[in-house]
Amino acid sequence: MSIGGLDLNLLKVFEAVYEDRNLLRAGQRLNLSQSAVSHALSRLRDGVGDTLFLRTGKGLVPTARAIELAPILKKALDGIKEALETTSFSPAASGRRFVIAANDHVTLVVVAPLLSTLRRAAPGVDLVVRPSTRLDLAEQIDLGRIDLAIGAFAQIPSRFGASTLMVQDEAVLMRQDHPAARRRLTLRDFAAYPLVTVSVGGVEEGAVDGFILERGLARQSEVFDRRALQEALARVGLEPRLHVAVPHALAIPALLLGGDMMSIVPSTLARALAGQGGLLARPLPYRSGATTTRMIWHQRNDRDPAHAWLRGLVADACPDVG
Repeated sequence: MSIGGLDLNLLKVFEAVYEDRNLLRAGQRLNLSQSAVSHALSRLRDGVGDTLFLRTGKGLVPTARAIELAPILKKALDGIKEALETTSFSPAASGRRFVIAANDHVTLVVVAPLLSTLRRAAPGVDLVVRPSTRLDLAEQIDLGRIDLAIGAFAQIPSRFGASTLMVQDEAVLMRQDHPAARRRLTLRDFAAYPLVTVSVGGVEEGAVDGFILERGLARQSEVFDRRALQEALARVGLEPRLHVAVPHALAIPALLLGGDMMSIVPSTLARALAGQGGLLARPLPYRSGATTTRMIWHQRNDRDPAHAWLRGLVADACPDVG
């Protein structure tokens, strides 16, 4: 295919199909029907002289030629987009809407202070928070329906950008008049007192070591280090009493205030909930793995001035984990 006869829209279709491996999802991203995407691919195949994608039971699989073309065409499209986009962004005058995916922990400790900054610096900017626990999180980012996702991710696909926001330890929450509140916690306490944990998916949803893998993105399904707890207690011949599992961290205070249960949560969440009254935050009597919270976004937004501005605000809104 000569450059003179090249329709740039065909390259956008190729990029979408290459990333989604599905004609329907690619069409949704481009606001095209499935038949229009199929027709565009057919024209591109004729021009390139290669089938580009093979149909399989698991979707479309790129050929060797498509794999060779993908990074070259992406770089070219990114260059064209950068050249044509405006290079300025005025937060104070903007009326944009951003969509962030976050769980209730992140909403409490990061998004709340972020909103305070937005009210001062960009009163016309709107923010929508979607649950990061949805199974199609990676797909929603691919389709452009989520601008930024914040959470703990064990694996991040190469098509996403990422930046670390916080690295924090875990802490224990209990009511202020808990029987163990006036002394140092021991391992035996975690066998004696039932635990409330936060879990948004177990092995039945495909979770492995506390993470669920979907479309190349491994997102956290449990907000505590289960293995570290079990191994620590096993060394002294005990087992933890994992009594209640809830999908939302903000349900923990109501559960703890009504009895002698305890909960293991990230330290920033422990401090935030204890600060609301009635609860105490205490250090663990064993070593657990640190939780790394990152923000991720699609690389097509790397150079977008508005998205870059938002990422900077999110980083500044993160609490001190010291």
